[in-house]
Amino acid sequence: MTTRTTQATKTAKRRLLKLAAGLAVAALAGAGQAAPWPTQPIRLVVPFAAGGLTDVLARQLSRTMQAELKQPVVVDNKPGAGGIIGADIVAKSSPDGYTLLVTTTAHVVNPAVAKSLPYDTEKDFAPIAKLVSTPTVLAVNPAVPATNLRELIAYAQRSGGVTYGSSGPGGITHLSGELLAARTGAPFVHVPYKGTALAVNDLLGGQINASFIDALTATRFVESGKLRAIGVTTATRNAALPGVPTLAEQGVPGYDTEIWIGFYAPAGTPPGRLAQLNRLAVASMNEPGFRATLQQQGTTAATMGLADFQAYVASEIGKWRAVVQTAHIEQQ
Repeated sequence: MTTRTTQATKTAKRRLLKLAAGLAVAALAGAGQAAPWPTQPIRLVVPFAAGGLTDVLARQLSRTMQAELKQPVVVDNKPGAGGIIGADIVAKSSPDGYTLLVTTTAHVVNPAVAKSLPYDTEKDFAPIAKLVSTPTVLAVNPAVPATNLRELIAYAQRSGGVTYGSSGPGGITHLSGELLAARTGAPFVHVPYKGTALAVNDLLGGQINASFIDALTATRFVESGKLRAIGVTTATRNAALPGVPTLAEQGVPGYDTEIWIGFYAPAGTPPGRLAQLNRLAVASMNEPGFRATLQQQGTTAATMGLADFQAYVASEIGKWRAVVQTAHIEQQ
């Protein structure tokens, strides 16, 4: 065999080895992309105390996911800082679909009301699904001598102020009060809590005068007489409380706020996994029995697809930035 022939043979072998190596890498990459998911427990972080609307929805979602995905799905309550503490945990988690976030409208409001955040709301999260939407209800302890907004404002003015609780600074239950105070000039004093359930407990006990509460939570207390509804915050009345007028009807034209609960993953989570989670979330909220329960309590299950929800989140961030500026709400 000549030297030239030997060299050609060696070159051919090297090419074959490179080709084989390339095919092996491609096969491994393909196998990685097709790897089964999930193969371990999934964590749903709820950045508020247990017992509120967000927690209720997360637990419904966890049941659906667990049944469909055949892995444990654990709800992990991490309250504090208006949802920021829990959201930060998810923002800094691996984008593999094992640590996810269920949170309120506070998530899209926080960029406007917080002086600084430990994450970038638009860049560090991948929106998955809108779960539900619900109006808030301005409710008072029955000991407060007011049955409508005019009487509540008059009481606030002669008593030096009305205290109202929220699920945390920067959330809709906080901004609803700030916006109402800005529009009416009434002395409303904000008292933040680490979740709706804690605010409601103090409202029932008379430690605070009022609170903006999601309709799902408020309805049972209003119907039992433990709380008195002053008004709903949306532009139209709520079917669960048809006798309760809107705040807009009571002299605050254009007043319109609404809570919605969203489902998020860390940015970089594979699109196929996001789409799968979106389908599971929509199915969970629209399970017939659960959807009927939501409707009875003034809450609407959402049906948005993945792309629509991602566009919706972007629009909501802009909307609340404008509301905060209009109401002259100071960053905290």
